[in-house]
Amino acid sequence: MQHRHPVTSDSTSRLSWDDFRLVRAICDSGSLTGAAEALGVNHSTVFRRLAALEDLLGVKLFDRHRSGYIPTPPGEEMLAISERWADDVSALGRMLMGCGDAPAGELRITTNDTLLMHMLMPIFAGFRETYPRIRLEILLSNQLLNLSRRDADIAIRATDNPPETLVGRRLATLAWALYGRRSDFGDETVGIEDLTGRNWVLMNDHFASMKAVRYVTETVPQERIAYRVNSVLGLSEAVQAGIGIGPLPCFIADTQPSLRRLMPPNSDFATSLWLLTHADLRRSVRVRAFLDYAAAAISRLQPLLEGTMQPASQPIPA
Repeated sequence: MQHRHPVTSDSTSRLSWDDFRLVRAICDSGSLTGAAEALGVNHSTVFRRLAALEDLLGVKLFDRHRSGYIPTPPGEEMLAISERWADDVSALGRMLMGCGDAPAGELRITTNDTLLMHMLMPIFAGFRETYPRIRLEILLSNQLLNLSRRDADIAIRATDNPPETLVGRRLATLAWALYGRRSDFGDETVGIEDLTGRNWVLMNDHFASMKAVRYVTETVPQERIAYRVNSVLGLSEAVQAGIGIGPLPCFIADTQPSLRRLMPPNSDFATSLWLLTHADLRRSVRVRAFLDYAAAAISRLQPLLEGTMQPASQPIPA
């Protein structure tokens, strides 16, 4: 059995941030190979660094099981310290981000593909023209990234329950209505009783909590739901292709001449659009610049977002 010397204050004083990053990477991945990929080094380097670290401390940091590398109590303590350290570094970054006078630097914004393609792209382009020294990084996700860890600086989300840890502005109501392909309906008047026997398209079970999805599953016979997809963009394309009728956001469907509203916007389907950031970033010059610019630009889209614009009668406002 390999002899390990006792832990001393001298050995712990020689620890570096890279040592803690190593332990955290192994804990996160459960393997040396995964840690190597996360750290951008090769497997043998991680193996040598772990052996050297355990020799320095005189303790074993991981037990190797069939399921992977499991931290020992000393390894768990190093992981906890690394997480506190990362939080402190993130807090310092947020504080420093707010200290500059000129709107410059990188801004990380998270949103989803639907909002990006049908609303935000022209806003991002206009913002870049106004603030050319601010570089944008857009992170597409349906999950709210951890703004406390600086995974993103700003989130633009359709939600009725924004996290209490974030601050921001409610910008608009996103209206939804029932749509079908115009060529299938013309100008005929329809009621819901005329539609339940048609084929429908719908978001899949990952979006079962959405109000529109619940309504359709409770109203339409299961055998009439012909197509499910995990993307609002895909849902819109399916309606336009004639696969079926379905609920869509008005800000997408009302700009498509090939689609027709079959029913007025349903207030029970509506969600709120939020512009969110971390409290520590509110005074950042570039965050404030984007919040103000985006809020003003989105307010001009309110008739489209809230379903009060005449459908397919005009392009999205610039």
